Amino acid sequence: MTSETVNNGFIGHLVELRNRLVRALLSVLIIFLALVYFANDIYHIIANPLIANLPENSTMIATDVTAPFFAPFKLTLFVALFLAFPFILHQIWGFIAPALYQNEKKMLIPVLIASILLFYGGIAFCYFLVMPIVLGFFTGVGPDVMTVTPDISSYLSFVLKLFFAFGVAFEIPVAIMLLCWSGVTTTTALKEKRPYVVVGVFIVAMFLTPPDVLSQTLLAIPMLGLFELGLILARFYNKNKDPQEA
Repeated sequence: MTSETVNNGFIGHLVELRNRLVRALLSVLIIFLALVYFANDIYHIIANPLIANLPENSTMIATDVTAPFFAPFKLTLFVALFLAFPFILHQIWGFIAPALYQNEKKMLIPVLIASILLFYGGIAFCYFLVMPIVLGFFTGVGPDVMTVTPDISSYLSFVLKLFFAFGVAFEIPVAIMLLCWSGVTTTTALKEKRPYVVVGVFIVAMFLTPPDVLSQTLLAIPMLGLFELGLILARFYNKNKDPQEA
């Protein structure tokens, strides 16, 4: 193989990578343009868990003149990114798939699908279960003389941080399966490190969530459950089967 052939192959990979990145960005842009008209409605949907827990006659406020315009648009951009997630993963898969053997493709396709479902599952878990609990707690513990009037930009940052944290945290089973499939570790080795995992999960939850114990606990507990689920599923992906695993 000549150096010219190697260079052409390398440049070809770079061109393909560029094309796939452009397609991924275009998918986000197209979804964003389709949703931008409904930006205020989307923000209202995200704000519903907070509005439901606000005291009577209390409303959200905007401390920045531009916030009523930019906050819904920022949220819509992130929603477009979340909705484009399957297509973005598809582009990543299309780039790496040619380098995989057929049996590797059969093993990784379920993992790819699971990663998409788990990511959305994490966001749904956060929106429908965690946010009502967290927001209900924080809007109800203040002194009676205090009026709760959250800022729309601060609330958006809070929500996006939670969504990202739970979306990523729910990928734990996928991460465990990939580690076992690649031979980096085994389920037996992970089980032996379970006490360290428990401590690590709470530390990670502390960094991923807003600085309050309630949010951290509500993230850490599902992460531990997902760790155990990952151990069960990873038994089918162990590269080197452990004799201790039946």
